[in-house]
Amino acid sequence: MTYPAATGDFRPVPDSAPGSASESPASERSAVIDLDAIRHNVRHLAAVASPAQVMAVVKADAYGHGAVPVARAALDAGAQWLGVAHISEALALRAAGIEAPLLAWLHTPDSNFGAAVAAGIDIGCSGWELEKIVLAAREQERPARVHLKVDTGLGRNGATLEAWDSLVGEAMEYQDEGLLRVVGIFSHLAVADEPDRPETDQQLQAFREVLAIAEDAGVDPEVRHLANTPATLSRPDTHFDLVRVGLGIYGLSPFDGQSPAELGLRPAMTVRTKVSHCKDVPAGQGVSYGLNYRTSGTSTLGLIPLGYADGVPRVATGGPVRVEGRNYPVVGRIAMDQMVIDLGPRGVASGGPSLLGAEAVLFGDGADGGPTADDWARAAGTINYEIVTRISPRVPRRYVNENPADRPGESR
Repeated sequence: MTYPAATGDFRPVPDSAPGSASESPASERSAVIDLDAIRHNVRHLAAVASPAQVMAVVKADAYGHGAVPVARAALDAGAQWLGVAHISEALALRAAGIEAPLLAWLHTPDSNFGAAVAAGIDIGCSGWELEKIVLAAREQERPARVHLKVDTGLGRNGATLEAWDSLVGEAMEYQDEGLLRVVGIFSHLAVADEPDRPETDQQLQAFREVLAIAEDAGVDPEVRHLANTPATLSRPDTHFDLVRVGLGIYGLSPFDGQSPAELGLRPAMTVRTKVSHCKDVPAGQGVSYGLNYRTSGTSTLGLIPLGYADGVPRVATGGPVRVEGRNYPVVGRIAMDQMVIDLGPRGVASGGPSLLGAEAVLFGDGADGGPTADDWARAAGTINYEIVTRISPRVPRRYVNENPADRPGESR
């Protein structure tokens, strides 16, 4: 089944046989999401984290994989919680019938705290949000579920260590009034993807200290959570009651020098299309804007109909594209809708083999020697998180290995 890539919007685009008159847009280009890989990764991470519970982080449309199907698959595989950045993302999951515990942690003064309380969404609180959360609880006549966040060293969200005692005291006063329940206490690690750095130990010690302060104030949280994917895999002392895994459930490695396979993970997304043009050109032919690349001899150019409007980084010249079992680097500048690969001399005009219509894979699981999201990250000078997350809604998502519970209308 194929769905447009928009959170909570999963009207199916029927899949059709290749070459048929009703062939779907997903046959031209698609991001194929293997939900069995999602399930495998969640089960593996749950085994690593046990006895801690698993929160599957599905923010940013599940890192570009599709929040609703991924959330359902993760829950089916044993995740007990879901996590998102924004309340709006959480509300979309609730609208899809997903009833699992669900935390949203990044807010502005205009965030819809009332809708979050009404929908039973847990709310992250760094301090300033507390009054707005309490106001929403009064209006909804329902206690809010709150996770207090402390900044242990990342320098982003979370109460400072100096303000922590005051925040805990205020929250407990409101809890005594029946306006909220402190469900969790959490923080976020800065350098867990670099295991040799000492800052993780420092953050862990700070987290233990703030937990002791909260315990002395009478807080009895359901969950204490600190670990992200790299800490889940490398630092069992950070697991506490719950781990928040994002990148890992999509089968990508957070560590330089370690592949997903070495970590027991399977990449879930394959971005593929079809060669849309194939032609012979002479030596010295310039390619794409700026003519920064010229053929060294008579050659055949293949046109790949994906570009930066589809989420391919414009700077990623040299990124690999696999066609008929061989990886070809992109040559010339990547344009809005297309890019070019140099296929070498094939003599298409004189009857040589043309690759017009052949499948072209930008990245996938790499199992057959094909390109990966990490290869494109290196070409773009970025990280694998960005490569998968930025694949745009113009690229239809096609889901394989669905269970009935992964489909719209099935609540969880």
